[in-house]
Amino acid sequence: MLKNTLLKATEAGAKELLRFFNTDFKITNKEGINNPVTEADHAAEKAIFGIIQNDFPDHFILSEEAGEIKMDSDYKWIIDPIDGTINFANGIPICCVSIGLEYNGKIIMGAVYNPLMNEFFFAQTGFGASLNDKKISVSNKTKVVDSCLATGFPYTYLDTSNGPLQVFEKLIRKGVPVRRLGSAALDLCWVAAGRFDGFYEHKLQAWDSAAGFLIVEEAGGKVTDFKGSPYSVYQPGIVASNGKIHDELLGIINGKTI
Repeated sequence: MLKNTLLKATEAGAKELLRFFNTDFKITNKEGINNPVTEADHAAEKAIFGIIQNDFPDHFILSEEAGEIKMDSDYKWIIDPIDGTINFANGIPICCVSIGLEYNGKIIMGAVYNPLMNEFFFAQTGFGASLNDKKISVSNKTKVVDSCLATGFPYTYLDTSNGPLQVFEKLIRKGVPVRRLGSAALDLCWVAAGRFDGFYEHKLQAWDSAAGFLIVEEAGGKVTDFKGSPYSVYQPGIVASNGKIHDELLGIINGKTI
């Protein structure tokens, strides 16, 4: 029942994403720089809520636009109705619906769906990860210099040592290809599918990574914080990889030269 609800909710949100894509929709700005929310975000969120609350009205919900809908429940649905909103608002088809399901503090299921590319990623703890119902696995690269990486940059720059620009500069000066797609959920899924060998970002929210990080782990990859400790969606820094380049990538992020 939980899996069925997750799949239905993800598809319902994606239907709204498709309905609004490349149309004339309303855009407003939330607090901060380049932090838009569109009419489509709200419509997708409403559609997702409708499915989840119909099937499990007593479950906790955490969603990017609505915030927390607190309930006394061991289950929490962590939702990004459209991850990659700036891409979406500019007609760039790298955006998705992302929903993770947490039980007793652990993510047990996740779905990420980009209907514009017809790619539906799914994972359940202990059952592996899939893309359009076909099993996926991470890449086999063993060195960062041979890898293709992904990252993202916060719109409010983090002026810290080994910040986003400093790490990026170290990598690109050594000729490492680093992509910035604009959707952390898809970055993670593309690591899981072996397209990227690693992904790192300094500042994410729970809804950005709740589904994607489980998909990476279930595809055989590794996900940690910047210290190499077990990852939690409630802290900002994330490093996800095929596992084979993980320690080297962590070292670079934390100040070592490549």
